[in-house]
Amino acid sequence: MRTLAYAALSASTPLQPLAIDRRALRADDVAIEILYCGVCHSDLHQARNDWGSARYPMVPGHEIIGRVQAVGSAVTSVNVGDAVGVGCMADSCRDCDQCNQGEEQFCRHGVTMTYNGRDRISGDITQGGYSRAIVVRDAFVIALSPQLDLARAAPLLCAGITSWSPLRQYGAGPGTRLGVIGLGGLGHMAVKLGAALGCEVTLITGSAGKAADARALGAQHVLVSGDAEAMRAAASSLDLIIDTVPVAHALAPYVKLLDVGGRIVLVGALEEMPPLDASLLVRGRKQVSGSLIGGIAQTRELLEFCAQKGIYPECEQIPMQDINEAFARMERSDVKYRFVIDMASLDAQGA
Repeated sequence: MRTLAYAALSASTPLQPLAIDRRALRADDVAIEILYCGVCHSDLHQARNDWGSARYPMVPGHEIIGRVQAVGSAVTSVNVGDAVGVGCMADSCRDCDQCNQGEEQFCRHGVTMTYNGRDRISGDITQGGYSRAIVVRDAFVIALSPQLDLARAAPLLCAGITSWSPLRQYGAGPGTRLGVIGLGGLGHMAVKLGAALGCEVTLITGSAGKAADARALGAQHVLVSGDAEAMRAAASSLDLIIDTVPVAHALAPYVKLLDVGGRIVLVGALEEMPPLDASLLVRGRKQVSGSLIGGIAQTRELLEFCAQKGIYPECEQIPMQDINEAFARMERSDVKYRFVIDMASLDAQGA
């Protein structure tokens, strides 16, 4: 199947239109017409080869909402016409201990990412959702509730599940004093989801100007990290902290906010962090951990929860042709809080 996409041809060139071929359906494949695709900050990192693993041409996009166009002969989980979602993963071994317990993101043999990965059968490079159509193995295609607003749901498949997974893993709920560091794409979802789960939510931010937005999203408290007196007063006041900061930063000021047995979970930074004095952990049985996206079952749980509660990312919808400007704006932190591409905008260009 030939379809139109937007691709990075190198680390230094803007994304541009490119016709690509999707594979013929295997027995367990689903062909999807893409309606909306979220724009993740990792799309920018991958397109620019910031992590040193880029393969070109590259079609980014792993927050995909669409409708089923066709199904393989063995597919029973979805039908033609169903609304579906596809997130960061397109395949895994489906046989290791991690896959068998619904943690496909930790597949022992390596998960196949929706883009810039390698197809497990053909060896071809996977291409993502900045396109009009995609073919994905059925186990990684999630049927969506009719209650879900498709135009706003795409970022739930990355920003949403990245925030949801540690909240569920560590039992966040009524009585949990939750801190969220940063109010970007991940952080604003962690605030919304934490509040919906019944947590007492504190936004921790470097900007006092974000206080009103944080409270509107569900935070009861706002703590400005540069206010030394306020940070001292907040010592030992939190049970769980979701740290969404995407670059290396000192953890000590935030570890001090944890109460006995508290935990800080890194979901933003993918690089070496500054050293941490171990005594801050030992004196209080505190923990520092990390979390990736969730597995397919947990992603399905999130989408059902959001459909029932009416919880969505704050989105700005753009046409595909504006993606390079959207990338530039993301670099300037000029978005509240997530871009979503209306893929119908590609139709005017033809396939």
